[in-house]
Amino acid sequence: MAKNYKKVVVGGTFDKFHYGHRKLLETAFEIGEYVEIGVTSDAFGVLKGDIDSCQVRMNNLNNFFKDYDNFHIIRLDDKYGPTIYVDDFDAIVVSEETEPTAIEINQIRVDKNMAPLDIVVVSFVLADDGIPISSTRIRKGEIDKKGNLV
Repeated sequence: MAKNYKKVVVGGTFDKFHYGHRKLLETAFEIGEYVEIGVTSDAFGVLKGDIDSCQVRMNNLNNFFKDYDNFHIIRLDDKYGPTIYVDDFDAIVVSEETEPTAIEINQIRVDKNMAPLDIVVVSFVLADDGIPISSTRIRKGEIDKKGNLV
C-alpha cells in the first residue's frame, strides 16, 4: 500500500491499550512513512483519572510496534504537543472524540503561517454492546481490551 504522507502525528493517553488504540495507530502507519506518537505525560494524564504511568504506556507502545522502525514516541504535556511548533508534519490521525483538537491545531498553525495538517478521522471501535471501546470502560470492568463484555 502506498504511503500518502511523509510524516504523520498521532497522540493520546493510550491507557489500557485496546483495539480502538490499535486501529488509530495502525491507520497512522498505513498512511505515513514516519509516525510520531505523542503519549500524555503523567502530569497531563492525571486529568483522565487513575491511569498507568507514562513510562508504562510508552513501553506498551514500544512493545506493540517492536517490529517497526519508522516511529518515535514522545511525551505530551498539553493537547497540542509538537504540532504547533514543528512544520514538517503532513497529517494528524485522530478519533472522532479528538477531531475538535485537530481543528484547533490547524487554526493555531494557520495563525502562525504554518501549513494546516490533513486530518484523518478514525471511527470508534465498538464493543459487543455497540458502545465504543474506551479505557474508562475497561478500568470500570465493563469490557476487556477487545470490547468483550465482562
